Amino acid sequence: MFQTTIQRPSTAEGVGLHTGAYGHIRLVPAPADTGIVFRRVDLDNFPIEAHGNNVARVSYATSLMKQGVLLSTTEHLLAAIYSCGIDNIFIDIDSIEIPILDGSAEPFMQMLERSGVRKLRRKRRYLKVLKPVEVIEGDRRIGIYPADEFRVRCYVDFPHPLVGQQQVEAVVGPETFRQVLARARTFCFERDIEPLRSMGLIRGGSLENAIVLTNDGVMNGPLRYPDEFGRHKALDLIGDLALAGLPLLARVEAYKAGHSLHTALVSKLLADASSWTIATDSSDAAGAGDSADDHERGHSEFDGDLPGGDLPGGDPRPSAPAD
Repeated sequence: MFQTTIQRPSTAEGVGLHTGAYGHIRLVPAPADTGIVFRRVDLDNFPIEAHGNNVARVSYATSLMKQGVLLSTTEHLLAAIYSCGIDNIFIDIDSIEIPILDGSAEPFMQMLERSGVRKLRRKRRYLKVLKPVEVIEGDRRIGIYPADEFRVRCYVDFPHPLVGQQQVEAVVGPETFRQVLARARTFCFERDIEPLRSMGLIRGGSLENAIVLTNDGVMNGPLRYPDEFGRHKALDLIGDLALAGLPLLARVEAYKAGHSLHTALVSKLLADASSWTIATDSSDAAGAGDSADDHERGHSEFDGDLPGGDLPGGDPRPSAPAD
């Protein structure tokens, strides 16, 4: 397998869910071994790598920070990029928060479809988990376990007639993500709106970008899926796992978890070099203890591009040179 980037740029704009700040994002092709890198174009293209080392704070969203420069609500965009197998990409943004758009990852999938996929002449490197790593907080827990594919299982339990107990399991890839998870939207309870606003959150929230649950129903139905809540939590999980910095070969199980446990797991995993290795495919490992960010300075005899392709639902235009 070879590394990938996108064929051509694509753009979107909108309001941030928590800050209410309006922003523009542009997906830009990147060279091999770049990884996923945000660039704050309003701050002289300041780069913030999508990596566990840059996690700033997590509560109702995941935020990254590097040298005091903050970027919030990265999880939905990262879930789309990671699930589509895009290894290298620049994400240019002129705001402090990624636009929430419709509250799902579907608009980001549409951006990626417009951009297409380009293969690069550099072997893809995976982070292959060798032994279990777990994080437990009371009745909430998350664990990552050895596997030869990237699989997630997410369990949620909310005391509400439309939610209750929901479990979603999937092998993560472009088709599965597109069909099962991408359209699932973020949600909140009506009773929590004012407390969240008093905390300075959801300033950009509306009935157009989040499901709002009343005591016994939904304020802005219909739901896109009966288990849309469990699906969205699985989407969030994948976006936070992207902060491992490389494609995972692992099985992840999350039980009543959230952003804080997701990112705690990534940090714990990366801190224990005996729990993973770097592999160029699902069976070829490069030695336990290799640094998780070796991919940023890796070398290969291959340079240049291979013929590109498109994501599910994308247009069939041929590969074009990256900007």
